[in-house]
Amino acid sequence: MLVLLRISVGWHFYSEGMDKYAAGNFSAAPFFANAKGPMAGQFRGMVWDADGKLRLNEAANQYYWAVYRDQIIAHYGFDEAQTRRAQINYKDAVEQYQWVIAENSAELEEFELGRDRIALLETDESERTLRDGVASLGGQRDTIRREWLGKAAPALSQIDKIWDNYAAAQNAVATPEQADAHASLKLVKPRTGRIDTSVIDGIIPYFDIAVGLCLLLGFFTPIAGLAAAGFLGSVFLSQYPPTTGPSSSNYQLIECMACLVLASTGAGRFAGLDFFLHLIVRKFWYRDEPEIAT
Repeated sequence: MLVLLRISVGWHFYSEGMDKYAAGNFSAAPFFANAKGPMAGQFRGMVWDADGKLRLNEAANQYYWAVYRDQIIAHYGFDEAQTRRAQINYKDAVEQYQWVIAENSAELEEFELGRDRIALLETDESERTLRDGVASLGGQRDTIRREWLGKAAPALSQIDKIWDNYAAAQNAVATPEQADAHASLKLVKPRTGRIDTSVIDGIIPYFDIAVGLCLLLGFFTPIAGLAAAGFLGSVFLSQYPPTTGPSSSNYQLIECMACLVLASTGAGRFAGLDFFLHLIVRKFWYRDEPEIAT
């Protein structure tokens, strides 16, 4: 039963990781942004540029795009004509950005005016306690926050596309020979927190794959089980208290408990590589133990 449980959970993690890796555009941002419960603030704070301050800062966008332009010129070794093309791509991105800001100016003005109100809702403990003390008022606070974010959402979405299209356009300047000699250069987003989705999004697919393989092979099962349990436990806490239905986090809680069982029962020693690892450890652990006098 432990072997079947280990393989089932391992396959789940492995397949999820491969799907995220194959898609290439996985992001945990929507999940974190919709977090609820006592730790909602911490999870929402892990969303890259959650409040749009970076993306709505024109000078910051121009700076990072200019740095990337210079990096890609050096990365591929562009000639003079290619360098001019890279500069044109930069100017196009700046113009597109300015157009987006102008087209959404009314909504963005309301968004900026509402920033202080949202900050008050998030930091004023007395108001938070009063609102969260009544379910309807607690829900009202979340509604206010969603409506506020909704005002900037169209503009921020378009700015995200400008970032993606700019990176694609700059890499497209390279000749086939240059592209074969050098891997495409990714436009790395600057972190807006100690750790945010700009980092997490790149880690999770590999984390899922690594945990899945360890469980499937029964290799370092206690470590893999604890890592999986911690990950699933954080998912459960981000959506606490859980609701019923397909989006319920009860599923993650159940699998979290299963991972704890795998970690605590030595499940990898049954039809797994931990069997051989355990033999090696026992051999060296007990090798120099003195004999007990009888």
